[in-house]
Amino acid sequence: METIGLGVVGAGLVGRRHMDAIERAAGVDIIGVVEPSNEGASYVCQQGHQLFPSLEAMLLDADVSGVILATPTPLHVQQARLCIDAGVPVLIEKPISVSAQEAAPIVALAEEKNVPILVGHHRRHNPIIRKAWQIIASGALGEVRAVQATCWFYKPDPYFAEAPWRTKKGAGPISVNLIHDVDLLRHLVGDVKTVQAVAAPSARGFENEDVAAAVLHFQNGAVGTITVSDSIVAPWSWEHTAAEYPVYPVTPENCYQLGGSKASLSVPDLRLWQHEGGGQDWWTPIGATSQIRESADPLINQIAHFAAIIQGQEKPLVSGREGLRSLQVVEAIQRAADSGQAVQFLQE
Repeated sequence: METIGLGVVGAGLVGRRHMDAIERAAGVDIIGVVEPSNEGASYVCQQGHQLFPSLEAMLLDADVSGVILATPTPLHVQQARLCIDAGVPVLIEKPISVSAQEAAPIVALAEEKNVPILVGHHRRHNPIIRKAWQIIASGALGEVRAVQATCWFYKPDPYFAEAPWRTKKGAGPISVNLIHDVDLLRHLVGDVKTVQAVAAPSARGFENEDVAAAVLHFQNGAVGTITVSDSIVAPWSWEHTAAEYPVYPVTPENCYQLGGSKASLSVPDLRLWQHEGGGQDWWTPIGATSQIRESADPLINQIAHFAAIIQGQEKPLVSGREGLRSLQVVEAIQRAADSGQAVQFLQE
């Protein structure tokens, strides 16, 4: 099988995780890395990868089949445009852009030129989510009527002191953290049509919120609630329950509950709750069975998927338009929290 050459732009924490995933995935290789900082460039050279001064230089001088953008979000649109104009498929770290308004033209351009965009919502590639999606798609839950999602954790003071922009308006947990959970809810339940939300000012005196809640009305009729806070000591978040990233301590708890007319499912433990005999009767005993799923690194799965996209074997699981829609929902939550009014979510 011919090896697919990938370029990585950005050798920070996220970029290095992508580089590690590429090295552990089959059939792909790192052709070059773009990294402007001295520390990052030194790391790239130590790893034995070719260093390029810019994305333009890499696209011109290296035979790359695909590019991964692991750069600060404000750079995504400009860099994605360079890849699209060169006809090179691109994996853009989430969120796709700082705003849906900025992202929309890039998504449209990629669709016009038939250049694939894969947005790096890697949690969709986690075997836990793959199995949850299969269970829902099989009809085991019946009609999904409601979903609850919890995203609670406590970010320590040094987290904000080392990057003061994190204390400013627009940099609270709604915009920084909810994009991940919103994308998974859209993947598992469907598109959102209306959003209501409320937020409370930071208890630490920052300009942004530190706790918020939203009610989501899905197009299929289901309703959902989601709460987020970066100032609550709690075990209920994807980071603390999914055991996906070893920097976070693992708890035996759940962060999502999906309720259906036939059964309910908790995630990430994948316990399917049903009444005895498969009936729908609250007087009948109810029990849970744990669903079996495979174990695999979602970042490696995502790289394998990107390679298949480049080869024309698969369509992006999280296309540019999918990434745009998740960003639009998060922005709707922020607007609803700021205004106190319901926001109608309009499809692109």
